Amino acid sequence: MFVSFFPKPKLFFISAVAWALFGILLWFFGGRDLGAVFGLPPAPADQPPILGVAVFISPPFLWFYIYFWAFVLAFYFFWLLYAPHRWQNWSILGSALILFSTYISVEIYVAVNNWRGPFFDLFQKALTPPHSVTAAELYSMFWYYVWIGTMFVTNFVVTRFFVSHYIFRWRTAMNDFYMTQWPRLRQIEGASQRVQEDTMRFSSTMEGLGVAFADAILTLIAFLPVLAKLSGHITELPFVGAIPYSLVVASLVWAVFGTGLLAIVGIKLPGLEFRNQRVEAAYRKELVYGEDDPNRAQPPTTRELFENVRENYFRLYFHYAYFNVFRSGFGQADAIFSSLILIPTIAAGKITLGIWQQISTAFNQVSSSFQYLVNAWPTIVELLSIYKRLRAFEATLDGQELPEIDRRYLARGASSDAPA
Repeated sequence: MFVSFFPKPKLFFISAVAWALFGILLWFFGGRDLGAVFGLPPAPADQPPILGVAVFISPPFLWFYIYFWAFVLAFYFFWLLYAPHRWQNWSILGSALILFSTYISVEIYVAVNNWRGPFFDLFQKALTPPHSVTAAELYSMFWYYVWIGTMFVTNFVVTRFFVSHYIFRWRTAMNDFYMTQWPRLRQIEGASQRVQEDTMRFSSTMEGLGVAFADAILTLIAFLPVLAKLSGHITELPFVGAIPYSLVVASLVWAVFGTGLLAIVGIKLPGLEFRNQRVEAAYRKELVYGEDDPNRAQPPTTRELFENVRENYFRLYFHYAYFNVFRSGFGQADAIFSSLILIPTIAAGKITLGIWQQISTAFNQVSSSFQYLVNAWPTIVELLSIYKRLRAFEATLDGQELPEIDRRYLARGASSDAPA
């Protein structure tokens, strides 16, 4: 699953995480200021944020682009020399490009949040008293949003087009790798489906989860300082009173609660999804054999196989029912949580409409990032199911024992092929 696309996967991912962590720490402890040597200094702390897309061509951003790609190319050339790989351009440079576009997407949300403050303060001023703001002033603020939105759409379309090719390259790498080993793999139950379908599902699901995880981390990096600064406007939180960095603490506690809750109530789902793939594959395979062999797919056999399908689906329906109760309930509570904790501050009249909008957006971004597992749990369940199916291939190639359910179905196939 990984060795076909990435060079020496275990060492590769460890080194990628270590190199990325080093780059992030260096950026915050001196790297950001290093741009001043090249005429690209960081933005002054007392300067208000630049509105609109102009921020993306400001000196701090231009220095970040140089810094980011310098680290990427250093990592790329190390692996090019240490362990050349056929798919290295896609697995390293392609992954870096997706990560970069994800960061730009996060910064677009930051730009929107920076726009919300002055716009809604102007909006509030226009309402009280009347005629204190001209229509031209309001229209001019909307133009900032139009350009930001245009940049978001462009980044989204280009990224999705590239990601589609990235996913298919990963599928191609897995397909080529498995097909070179086909004589050893064809005995695995449902081998054809695993190569034809599961490789595509695995690559697309891994990419989706990876991008979502990177987005969550980058959102925290971008919005946590914003939320910490906005916490200065909060007088107190309900029930707990005034605490330092109140909004950051509240978002973290809420996210940990939601993640723990859904992890507990959904703990049975990965195994059931995996078993569902297996019983469906066993039923489908028997029917395929029955197309050519009149002795296969007889009513007693198909009845037993379909009973396994029915039983597993009904178990899935039951477990998803109470899982969805908790997931939907948490989602509804999450929609009002940020406003709920602001009630004492709003009642005290300590914030403007613009600041409330900024707090609401930043809190939701940070809270959503902390809730990565909550949002991604159904996809993680699906991925674990696919992984377990493809893991039988890995076990065969590594000379390991097959999973118990694969051994059982392999034994069933052998007994079916035996002469009467």
